[in-house]
Amino acid sequence: MVVVTWRGRDHVGACLDALAAQDHPHRTLVVDNASDDGTAEVLAAHPSQPEVLRMPRNRGYAGGVAAALASVRTPLVAWLNDDAAPEPGWLAALENALGEDDGPGAVAAASSTLLAPDGRLQSVGVRLTADGYGADAVGADWAEGADGEVFGFCGGAVLMRMADLCAISGVPARFFCYYEDTDTSWRLRLAGRRIVHVAGARATHLHGASAEPGSVRFHRWNERNRLLTLLRCAPAPVAMREVVRFAAITCALPVRRYAPRPLRRDVPEAANFRTTLRMRVLGEVAVRMPWTLAERLAIGRRAAAVGRARVWREWAGR
Repeated sequence: MVVVTWRGRDHVGACLDALAAQDHPHRTLVVDNASDDGTAEVLAAHPSQPEVLRMPRNRGYAGGVAAALASVRTPLVAWLNDDAAPEPGWLAALENALGEDDGPGAVAAASSTLLAPDGRLQSVGVRLTADGYGADAVGADWAEGADGEVFGFCGGAVLMRMADLCAISGVPARFFCYYEDTDTSWRLRLAGRRIVHVAGARATHLHGASAEPGSVRFHRWNERNRLLTLLRCAPAPVAMREVVRFAAITCALPVRRYAPRPLRRDVPEAANFRTTLRMRVLGEVAVRMPWTLAERLAIGRRAAAVGRARVWREWAGR
């Protein structure tokens, strides 16, 4: 069990309480991303006495998970957000979903049912949109409470096979935060593995207790990491189309915003429509392009079981 926390003093205790109440035995490793708010004291005082890996600096969720994986020696590993509190049968339900079969086409990851504090369905995994965004899988079909296959798992609460994770070279630690689950899921799909949602594996999730959804840094990480994921995993025409589209929209925003009034168009207020943020995203993608393309080639060599085009056809826009 890997829990990554950063300034989690106010909620990581509830997460550890919920893990201590699980009806399946497990080891808990908490990665503390250099918290400076008293989180270390909460971890040290907790009755469950979790193992703690204290990072010298904040490496984000992706970096924290990557650092923890080096010390995992069990066949299965769970990722859990520090603001998630699973029900007592959560881990058992996920383990049952993975089962014993680990051959070709087996289930490699089991995604949880994440609920908001008021009980509303928040996510059962990740769906792939037609323009390559990894979005929460929600809706009437999932609200009925049935198990089923999803494109990807939500990294907030998931159980995975370590062998499959190692076979696809683990987690993209450079992402820092966001899209590490979509990217990892995509590579599992390319490797011919399956990902399921488990209705009975329920956890209450505060969502964004540390990362402030809607903030500038939230949108920066999301937009940058979406493009990097596409460049790593998507068919080349799709990846190039979305990079060019992102750049074209960025160039058009000042025109839309400051053109003479008859030609002026409304621009959304969200931070991801700020020209300066989008230019920064494009700059960060450009700087990372050489090793991202090298990683794309490596992914193609390792995950040759299913073609990129086939995964896109099967899952994009569903």
